[in-house]
Amino acid sequence: MVTVKYFKALADETRLRLFRLLMSYEFNVNEIVSIMGMGQSRISRHLKILTDTGLLASRRDGSYVYYHSVNSEELSDLIRFVDKSFSRHEEYPEDSVRSQNLIIIRKNRMQRFFNDIAEKWDGLKRDVFGDFDLNPKIVEKVEPCGVAVDLGCGTGELLIELAGRAERAIGVDSSPNMLEQARKKTAPYKDRVDLRLGEMEHLPLREGETDLAVASMVLHHLVVPAAGIREMQRILKPGGRLIIADFEKHEIETVREKCGDPWLGFNREEIEKWLSESGLTLLAEDRFDVRHGLVVNRFVAEKPA
Repeated sequence: MVTVKYFKALADETRLRLFRLLMSYEFNVNEIVSIMGMGQSRISRHLKILTDTGLLASRRDGSYVYYHSVNSEELSDLIRFVDKSFSRHEEYPEDSVRSQNLIIIRKNRMQRFFNDIAEKWDGLKRDVFGDFDLNPKIVEKVEPCGVAVDLGCGTGELLIELAGRAERAIGVDSSPNMLEQARKKTAPYKDRVDLRLGEMEHLPLREGETDLAVASMVLHHLVVPAAGIREMQRILKPGGRLIIADFEKHEIETVREKCGDPWLGFNREEIEKWLSESGLTLLAEDRFDVRHGLVVNRFVAEKPA
């Protein structure tokens, strides 16, 4: 019986802590070791049991393997029960504190990178993409709408295009310097463009505020990509659409170093899974070959009415 299998796996205190930890975050073994203060062999043994049981899933990025809980309908009640139990009794608060500190370090590192590189960002993109222009590939999937948001808007190039298709366009970025570049570039459209400082995992938008959300080459910069997609779903109106464009999984470390990427792209199946788990319906997907042997995948999804 599947339920018995789950409860047997969670009957161990360490495995229960691991499951609770990875319900909210995605960490590799070294990070988990530092958070829980246990030996690597012990952590790896428990991770294998939880993964074999189907409570955790893993994915490889470069030389690291990252673990996260399986967010499925079958496990939704169990996840809520564990979360509520830990919250009520404040068990192992140090796990949450250390996890959040690690996430803050990741985010601060990323923000510093983009603040430092803001004025050179457009040139760096051209070096990676060559003559390929992704923006028209995004815009061709954009229908006239009321509110469109460009998530991780950078210097505002795509935001200008969205302002021509929507009554109001919102640009969100976590880097103040990037937003300053976007403010200069979108100055002629200031009556229709709204720039907001915020993180992709905690967007500065109300639930159901936008008809269209675009995340162009953003997902591989997020600390927790799946959490970013859940936030994108939250801000969409029923019937609203999400367009995601991002690198196919690759092994080109120079691209990571040049663009400050924490992730080396994603398999299409990973993004399809995150979309489905967030309650979004995939409508279409395409792929485009770009420079350096890289591939960009484009996804169009919809929030059910």
